[in-house]
Amino acid sequence: MTPEIHVDLTDGVLTITLARPDKKNALTNEMYGTLADTIEKAEHDGDVRVVLVQGDGDMFTAGNDVGEFAAIAVGKGPSERHVHRFLHALAKATVPIVAAVHGKAVGMGTTMLLHCDYVLLAQDAQLITPFVNLALVPEAASSYLLPLRIGHARAFEMFAMGDPLDAQTAVAWGMANKVCANDQLRIEARQMAERIAAKPAGSLSAMKALMRQAEMLVTQMDTESAKFQERLTSAEAREAFAAFAEKRKPDFSKVSQH
Repeated sequence: MTPEIHVDLTDGVLTITLARPDKKNALTNEMYGTLADTIEKAEHDGDVRVVLVQGDGDMFTAGNDVGEFAAIAVGKGPSERHVHRFLHALAKATVPIVAAVHGKAVGMGTTMLLHCDYVLLAQDAQLITPFVNLALVPEAASSYLLPLRIGHARAFEMFAMGDPLDAQTAVAWGMANKVCANDQLRIEARQMAERIAAKPAGSLSAMKALMRQAEMLVTQMDTESAKFQERLTSAEAREAFAAFAEKRKPDFSKVSQH
């Protein structure tokens, strides 16, 4: 359990708070481990009827810690990447998941929303998928789920360009349920979580399982992960991470694709 993930269970609602605001809630390998453990345990805990995910500070999450990515790119990454366990836990979860998103939701911060069942966005929320900009590929089965949700044309643009998607557009496209005022986000998210928690839990879990093909999602995740790992060690990725660290625009024109 890392102190950068806060967990609270009250009245059937398990609230998971990303609590690394000084680093924009960027997700480390240790944080992924705690997230995976928490969601796996929630699936088998009869006291947990709903999971609510939120972030401290001025944004939901900056996504994966780019410093860890850069270390992996030069062969210095962790021996076990807990992100895989977290993704599998998301894919297999039958407990309903509510997300309260404010500020930027980058990379995993956006793709994990495709596994949430009710998504509330604050007015300042921005969904950003910069995988190609970092010379990587999408993860969390988003290469399948995002086109399914919003269509190929919009998904390609989100992935290829990496431009922010505002809250109103995200709701209009079907990526979220509702936009609310920033100061009402946690209040409304909690109210929705409590409404869901009052429903028959067995029925909700059965319904969610019917709506999702968990094993197919896991297979897609594993296919993406293999390609992601391959891309992480590419010359393109090394240039992208170097440019990020040096606060300059990357130049891929003379970089090998492989």
